[in-house]
Amino acid sequence: MPDRILVVDDDIAFGTMLCEAIVERGYEVERATSAEEGIGKIEQGQFDIILLDVRLPGMSGLEALPIIRRTDPQADVIVMTAYSEKDPGLEAIRNGAYDFFTKPFSLAEMEIVIKRAVEKRRLQERILALQKTLRREGPSSRIIGQSEATKRVVALVERLARLDTTVLITGESGTGKELITDTLHALSSRAEGPCVKINCAAIPETLIESELFGHEKGAFTGANAVKKGKFEMAKNGTIMLDEIGDMPLHLQPKLLRAVEQKQMERLGGVKPVAYDVRIIAATNQDLPALIQERKFREDLYYRLNIATIHLPALRERKEDIPLLINHILKEVNLKIGTDISSVSSEAMDILFRYDWPGNVRQLANAMERAAIFCQGSIITAQDVNIALQKRPQAEPDVLTITPGEAMSLRDTLQQMEKNLILGALKRSSGVQTKAAQLLGISPKNLWNKLQKHSIGSDEYEAQ
Repeated sequence: MPDRILVVDDDIAFGTMLCEAIVERGYEVERATSAEEGIGKIEQGQFDIILLDVRLPGMSGLEALPIIRRTDPQADVIVMTAYSEKDPGLEAIRNGAYDFFTKPFSLAEMEIVIKRAVEKRRLQERILALQKTLRREGPSSRIIGQSEATKRVVALVERLARLDTTVLITGESGTGKELITDTLHALSSRAEGPCVKINCAAIPETLIESELFGHEKGAFTGANAVKKGKFEMAKNGTIMLDEIGDMPLHLQPKLLRAVEQKQMERLGGVKPVAYDVRIIAATNQDLPALIQERKFREDLYYRLNIATIHLPALRERKEDIPLLINHILKEVNLKIGTDISSVSSEAMDILFRYDWPGNVRQLANAMERAAIFCQGSIITAQDVNIALQKRPQAEPDVLTITPGEAMSLRDTLQQMEKNLILGALKRSSGVQTKAAQLLGISPKNLWNKLQKHSIGSDEYEAQ
């Protein structure tokens, strides 16, 4: 069904031209020549987008905007202003309009803004559908596994999602801390609000205060405007403080105040800014040990550690591996266009014996690599060995040096590089793109090395 657009404009010629252009672009359109008529049409039927002129007979567009927003909160209102008057457009934005045009505007400009609004609406609909599914089916629809350890995590997530308390998620890297955060948010009363994430380890120490709390204009060189921090951006939603163990010690008192008092000051500011967010902290570090080393504040730890969800390592719940692989392969097939149906018993045996230091993230990466090298619809033991970069014992590349033998380091390294390239080409059945993937280089780089070593296809093609 095409998206429905309502044009509210009293200019007959302009409105007719605009409606015709909208219909040509595949949308369904209705027309109103006054705010009152437009509100009546909105009350009778739902519209995806409303193009609203500011200057209308009787009630103005700005006066009609709050009524339209109350009548159909889901519709995106795009305001049209005349004579390059930007103040009414900016006022409309502050009062809930999605965007504004200044007449005259090009049809190309109009099409881009309408398309962007439609895409945003569809994304919101998909998010709402996902949230409904999560609420109906619970976290078990996203947290994959049947082990007792996984069941305990699911039960804890279900209980904590309903509460508005601070949560600390612990576990090794790759165990799914971000997934748990998304699930807690989607099942919470704050699901309609944003879920903002910040990785405390990925931001330079000189910038993290500004990223978290924002800054005032002139707070430092280059601060040309007021900037909201992540806490303000997460208003009425959830903020995830990932890798909280890497939070600089000198900023921890300010974070403690933000957690305790639900307010903070922007960098360079003196006025407290209140916020309303749920805080979820995550770490792969031992925070009590950091406290002993005086690298983490004990009082901050106790404020964050109101409720804890510990995520077990994959090696502690290996019975979940078959279900995880089934889920991962479906995503991999969609992502890279493969048609992998399953994993052979020999390959599964290798996957079960492996310790998975990178946990579920490493498993997902390994299955994607295995799918790239897979020649059929079933991932084999050879595919898994390549994905895990495990070298077959039958092909050791051991260099034996005879005492007193003269040798050149450069020539030896060149020969070793050639042997590695030949080995990769043989394992990938001569497919150069796969060989390059195995070697961790680009196909162009591999081609250059083939020319450098004068390697012909007769040296690596299967006999």
